[in-house]
Amino acid sequence: LSSLHTGEPRKYDPTFKGPTQHRGCTDIVCCIFFILAILAYFAVGILAWSQGDPRKVIYPTDSRGQFCGQAGTPLDPMVLLEFQCPTTQVRSPPESVSRGVNGSHTHTHTHTHTHTHTHTHTHTRSQASLCRNATVVIEARQVVMKIFEDYTQSWYWILIGLVIAMLLSLLFIVLLRFLAGIMVWIMVALVIIVIGYGIFHCYMEYAALKGEPGADVTLQDLGFQADFTVYLQIRQTWLAFMIILAIVEVIIILLLIFLRKRLLIAIALIKEASRAIGYVMCSLFYPLFTFLLLAVVIAYWAVTAVFLSTSNEPVYKVFNDSDCEHSRKTCDPAVSSLLPVPRRRRFFRNVTRLKRSYLIGLQFYNVFLFLWCANFVTALGQMTLAGAFASYYWAFVKPDDMPSFPIFSSLGRSLRYHTGTLAFGSLILSTIQIIRVLLEYLDHKLKGAQNKCARFVLCCLKCCFWCLEKFVKFLNRNAYIMTAIYGKNFCTSARDAFFLLMRNMIRVAVLDKVTDFLLFLGKLLIVGLVGVFAFFFFSGRVKAFEDTAPNLHYYWVPILTVVIGSYLIAHGFFSVYSMCVDTLFLCFLEDLERNDGSAERPYLMPESLRKVLKKKNKGQPAE
Repeated sequence: LSSLHTGEPRKYDPTFKGPTQHRGCTDIVCCIFFILAILAYFAVGILAWSQGDPRKVIYPTDSRGQFCGQAGTPLDPMVLLEFQCPTTQVRSPPESVSRGVNGSHTHTHTHTHTHTHTHTHTHTRSQASLCRNATVVIEARQVVMKIFEDYTQSWYWILIGLVIAMLLSLLFIVLLRFLAGIMVWIMVALVIIVIGYGIFHCYMEYAALKGEPGADVTLQDLGFQADFTVYLQIRQTWLAFMIILAIVEVIIILLLIFLRKRLLIAIALIKEASRAIGYVMCSLFYPLFTFLLLAVVIAYWAVTAVFLSTSNEPVYKVFNDSDCEHSRKTCDPAVSSLLPVPRRRRFFRNVTRLKRSYLIGLQFYNVFLFLWCANFVTALGQMTLAGAFASYYWAFVKPDDMPSFPIFSSLGRSLRYHTGTLAFGSLILSTIQIIRVLLEYLDHKLKGAQNKCARFVLCCLKCCFWCLEKFVKFLNRNAYIMTAIYGKNFCTSARDAFFLLMRNMIRVAVLDKVTDFLLFLGKLLIVGLVGVFAFFFFSGRVKAFEDTAPNLHYYWVPILTVVIGSYLIAHGFFSVYSMCVDTLFLCFLEDLERNDGSAERPYLMPESLRKVLKKKNKGQPAE
């Protein structure tokens, strides 16, 4: 019964020497389907580029659909400035507007040209309401302009901060190569020290604001403020920061205490990952290739989305204050001179832009293919790295039994034989993600709804699909590792990986996650160091930087940019480490099942791992 739930353990195979060299194509149907979908995606892009005009997003248009402020407008500028002279037939506009916004009233006025007719207008909005909305719009525009100005003033220093983050990440990985054990413990200690200093700094700021005017205002009373520095002038902000950092500090310390025994195995696994990366150094630069492909996918999606949104056809109608037969009828501005409407009173309005029946469908297809392609690129990187590191683990004599170029060999195998498998796994993940996008859209539309039952069901669905996405990502990652090793299709690889992990559930729950936790601390350390440096530099708190730091409206803009960018850079480097650890972990589990340490079936795991696990090969004493 147990074998039905967890599968049969892997049996010893004397012919197995690492990633299978003689393999066939997998998931061919999905590969063909993916290629057809890509060709259709190109067709959508060509259609959008031929029909769309991105100038509609940047420049406003007049009633004839011509772009304002652009050269080549066929109309005479004097015609655009030709207004009717004031007459006694129209009330004074300032008076009407003033009375209209000061309260709810109805006024009637009559225009007499060729026909006499009456227009009645009712205004119900107060002047305060209109001014409030206008103020919000103006303030938002001012904030955006100030943020843009801050970027123009600080982009050079932001790039320097990102370069520092890249150098720190590279230095950290190089040090891990030679001093993995020491670096892990130093990393743990530094993370605790950095967070501890953050708690101390927050307390000092909290104490310094005691008795300051306005410092005791609560965050709820303050509300939203565009200027972030306002929040730093009240005590409650620093108290909240201090409490959050203290909770994080306690959680990290408790995890280290309870998982101290598993840390030794995790450190041994990280040491082995460092050695593997040392033999496959070009793997550190593979994330640049992944980033380049993702940049191409994102750019194609964004450009196609803009062109699609501007590929709709405008419909023009004649609007004037006469009762002629052509009033409010559709027209073509190019032949508008043929209409028998007085020139002085004739103008056109772009009443509506009729969206083509297929436009929404094309936008949906654009988003779905973007997710599919992005997940495919990520999956390709995972399988490529997995194949390279698996060839290292299963090599009996390193590096003699390894391919000359492990990364290129693995990349070639992945594209030649397993494009369909990559497409299949990324298709499943993309389907779940597009469902999550639709649920978020529905949640946005139902924010004002009073049906609590519908909101509750929607919230449950969002939670379930979030959990499902995390599980599928985890399963896909391990399935790609098994495919890179054995060359089987997606379903078989996913099943084998799942059963292998189920047979070693305790090791998976503890060892693998402890390793991920240590790598996360490494990313946290790099982001923390760069973030602290950026804070003291851009805020001008250090006198040595006062003359060098740029003068900014919001100094948190470059700080936040540097912190986010540093995390992405550190994540790119550490993702190689994470993939290496996951691959070696699966190989390690397979090694325990295949071999028993005898002369015929020796363990291929390194001596450091055998030492921690108290395993030994025959003829070798127990360490």
